[in-house]
Amino acid sequence: MTLLHPPQPLPSTISTLPEHSEHSPLSIHAVTVAYQRKPVLWDVDYDAPPGQLIAVVGPNGAGKSTLIKAALGLIPIASGRVEMWGRPYPKVRSRVGYVPQRESVDWDFPVSALDVVCMGRYRRIGWCRPIGRSHRAAAMEALQRVGMIEYADRQISQLSGGQQQRVFLARALAQEADLYFMDEPFAGVDAATEKAIVDALRNLRSSGKTVLCVHHDLQTVSDYFDSVVLLNMRIVAAGPVSEVFTHENLQKTYGGRLTLLSTAAEAIARDTGRSS
Repeated sequence: MTLLHPPQPLPSTISTLPEHSEHSPLSIHAVTVAYQRKPVLWDVDYDAPPGQLIAVVGPNGAGKSTLIKAALGLIPIASGRVEMWGRPYPKVRSRVGYVPQRESVDWDFPVSALDVVCMGRYRRIGWCRPIGRSHRAAAMEALQRVGMIEYADRQISQLSGGQQQRVFLARALAQEADLYFMDEPFAGVDAATEKAIVDALRNLRSSGKTVLCVHHDLQTVSDYFDSVVLLNMRIVAAGPVSEVFTHENLQKTYGGRLTLLSTAAEAIARDTGRSS
């Protein structure tokens, strides 16, 4: 479906679209996503800076989780494309890690914490092959990094919410990826888990990894992240936290959303009517 008459862009600190580079760990080229003809993301264009911790911030329903799922091919996009290091995601899948929202996981599945983390090694092990000593050791090291080594043999369903989140973070670390997507990893966790996650993120950055993290706590953005993407169906502003994370841009991001969604929905409806 061709989308005509797009809404006018929100005022932004970005004067031009990014120059997409094949060296960028994530390049989003004019991506639009719609659910049942209702726009969720519209004409999103973005290049992620390498080796940084990047927060994706915006109001509920602004498309933050959708952005991650679209980048990973978990949901279809209506138009545009996503590349990682200049290549489609399936070509670089082994270099990408993903931590989903905790609520989306079936925690009653009968596996131990170590079993879950070992799943992060499957692309290196190969499917239907036994987990060797070296891979098990790598999984144990990942549990150690998030402070969960003593719970390695504990059933995942017996862990607290914060502990479960740390185990899924360990699974991502065990992948030894170069680009990580994390969907609200701090949501509903205790102070100890939050500190463990922050330490793990900073270690990833020190190793040259890039992390794109959906985040909801505006008070900690400046403390935890290097760059920020302010998203409200479209990118309002993106760049270094010190330059972009301003009161003015937050007002643009969290205000005016209903008008933009309404305009985009009308545009899709007009186009659908013409093509039917």
